[in-house]
Amino acid sequence: MIKFRFNQKISRGEFIKKLGLLGLTVASSPFLIDLIRKVEAWGFERTKESYYYEKLFGNKVRCLRCPVMCILKDKETSFCMTRTNIKGILYEDTYNKPCVINVDPIEKGPLYHVMPGILGIAFGTAGCNLRCLYCQNWQISQLPPTKTKNMYLTPDEMISKAMSKKLKAVIFTYTEPVVFFDYMVDIAKIAKNHRLITHCCTSAFINEKPLKDLCRDIDVFTITLKGFNEKFYQRICGQSLKPVLDALQVVKKEGRWFEIVNLIVPTLNDDYEDIKKMCKWILTYLGSNVPLHFARFYPAYKLKNLPQTPQIVLEDARKIALDCGIKYVYIGNLPGHEGNNTYCPNCGKELIQRSGITVLKSYVIDGKCKFCKTSIPGVWKI
Repeated sequence: MIKFRFNQKISRGEFIKKLGLLGLTVASSPFLIDLIRKVEAWGFERTKESYYYEKLFGNKVRCLRCPVMCILKDKETSFCMTRTNIKGILYEDTYNKPCVINVDPIEKGPLYHVMPGILGIAFGTAGCNLRCLYCQNWQISQLPPTKTKNMYLTPDEMISKAMSKKLKAVIFTYTEPVVFFDYMVDIAKIAKNHRLITHCCTSAFINEKPLKDLCRDIDVFTITLKGFNEKFYQRICGQSLKPVLDALQVVKKEGRWFEIVNLIVPTLNDDYEDIKKMCKWILTYLGSNVPLHFARFYPAYKLKNLPQTPQIVLEDARKIALDCGIKYVYIGNLPGHEGNNTYCPNCGKELIQRSGITVLKSYVIDGKCKFCKTSIPGVWKI
């Protein structure tokens, strides 16, 4: 008798082999093809119970990870497409299942004030708790892990890959790390034992308690502040602005280094008054030393009808931020521009020269300007 367990980790090949033992082949029936797809969708491993949820009456659960606070019946999956309620237990479906993995420079975050030039193992999983109409990685962020081609890598195996390549960082990116929170945390804990920098690139749509706990395990953050207008957030990103502003202040209070990126989308969040309000808010609640990156928009996903951000708009936004008193303001997705570089706020000398995300020269010595010895905020050594 051939047995299949619901939580058994089984590959497509293994399943087809077991069918063969029953005298069945995939070609013998369209029904079997459909059955294989269902096994891939529902029979893959769901053995990681989620860290943040509460049990409700009648096998219902409430996810406590992000402000959506999904209430799920048995076999229902969360809004982010990555958590499923099975008989009153909430499972993280993305655990051990990255669908994209690369070696990236830490600057790609963007992150410009953390150990310039180091490389890290960078990866993401399927799913997202936002619905940004311009998502660059929509092919994986807008799908559940049951519909993406996933690798199987445990936290230990992920760190082993990083160590074997002599990398210095682990970077949680490409999609929203909040949706693979448990996987991220477990990897980050192991990374600390190997003196690897942990870097989370997030939209920060997350509840306060899990974020505070995350700050114990993550060294540095890149946080996307998509705009400074509630209507923009709701209409273009599918969520609300306030939780993101709250999250930024939590990370600040927890003492973690972070940098902010704002992608300027023509006609949607490029109003200079909103940009000025955003800069003043950053200055008031986060301080003048938080680096701010203005990134160029390229047409993608559901906003292919819009043009890329004009260079003059990026330059104007940078000038607005500098005039407001933010000391470190950058222009992204525009290689070769002076806005790629880091300048000393005291003597004005060029400290880190970049072409896009490639570091060409660095004159930050022990966290200070080589020329005038002014301290430059950031993380300059492990």
